[in-house]
Amino acid sequence: MGVKVCKFGGTSLADANQVRKVQAIMLADADRRYIVPSAPGKRTSKDQKITDLLYLCASHAKQGLKFDEVWSIIAERYREIVRDLGLKLNIDAELADIKSRIATAGTPDYAASRGEYLSGLIVAALLGWEFIDAAEVIFFDSRGRLDAAKTQEILGARLARSKNAVIPGFYGSTPHGEVKTFSRGGSDISGAIVAAGAHADIYENWTDVSGLLMADPRVVDNPRPIDAVTYRELRELAYMGATVLHDEAIFPVRQAGIPVNIRNTNRPDDPGTFITPDAGPVAHKGTITGLAGRKDFTALTLYKAMMNTEVGFGRRLLSALEDHGISFEHAPTGIDTMSVVIADAQLDGKLEKVLEQIKVDCEPDSIEVFPHMALVAVVGRGLARTPGMAAKTFAALAEVGVNIRMIDQGSSEINIIVGVDSGDFEKAMRAIYKSFVG
Repeated sequence: MGVKVCKFGGTSLADANQVRKVQAIMLADADRRYIVPSAPGKRTSKDQKITDLLYLCASHAKQGLKFDEVWSIIAERYREIVRDLGLKLNIDAELADIKSRIATAGTPDYAASRGEYLSGLIVAALLGWEFIDAAEVIFFDSRGRLDAAKTQEILGARLARSKNAVIPGFYGSTPHGEVKTFSRGGSDISGAIVAAGAHADIYENWTDVSGLLMADPRVVDNPRPIDAVTYRELRELAYMGATVLHDEAIFPVRQAGIPVNIRNTNRPDDPGTFITPDAGPVAHKGTITGLAGRKDFTALTLYKAMMNTEVGFGRRLLSALEDHGISFEHAPTGIDTMSVVIADAQLDGKLEKVLEQIKVDCEPDSIEVFPHMALVAVVGRGLARTPGMAAKTFAALAEVGVNIRMIDQGSSEINIIVGVDSGDFEKAMRAIYKSFVG
């Protein structure tokens, strides 16, 4: 018998019908002992997220404005869920207290956190499990950062005394006892923290998709699901724009070596995707794990004879970017060339000034600017030490007439990044996917 911690996203708790699915999932496996719920999400595309409405209430309160109309939408949503579930829960008392606190001294963090808090009360009442307020077991330090040591000490001791419990996601408390939230999507972080505190064997993250996909379905038709991905591969895919769990959201379980299983609340029998520690042999050599990419980059390429013998050249180039508050994505080099790839948002309004400083500091023979670049990342441990993987990627692009403007392969050998014209981005993604997957 093991321990599973389950986090459920907003769509999984959007209405009473969805909450019933959550109940069935939790009771179907005795190992599922702890649950981390989010605030109710959208029921339809035209619906509003509860968290957004709570932030709106806080904004009105800060300006001294009434928020009765917005609050009535929030209150009725929770009343409806409680009523449809047939619970004997005095939700009106909780709602009245929260509204009063928001109107008087409630911070935006306090207001936003109440979505998860109320979801937690409802789920705890439905399951008949203990409710643990996240503010009592998850802590931030005076600088607003997670106090991991204190959190794990107190949370671990509390969970050890509770066979089954509901811990709301998204928030904790400051040293002064005030409620503080994580960034948006913070319930994922909370779930990982609880999984680490419970010394879980598996952290199940339940959402509205059956795991991760090998490519963006808006670009590639019906991409295959990913059965398993390592933490390193996940980080590469997330960095390149794939809609997956952010590295910050799984760091606590990654550090503890706990596998993550992405599951679908609406299709609970689907196996989903396992995110596993990096150790272990590659299951399928010659294959890729996934593709991801982003548009809107610019490459600056400097040419200078004997650049490789000039001590400090790279430092001066990167210092010029730093002086203007610009970060770079990649820096492919040659004997007499050095390029930096920069997101267009970083260069906004700064390009000419940066070029002038580079000319003064580095004295290159020439500088070329390549705008309208997109980056495509081919990710997979199967790339490492497998002959022909890069050639297969380049051949796929050549076959559809896509010109490669940049090539970069990390020393980790789990990714190959190619730069193409933004207009060729979708064509490039489809061609590479077809080459490797079919």
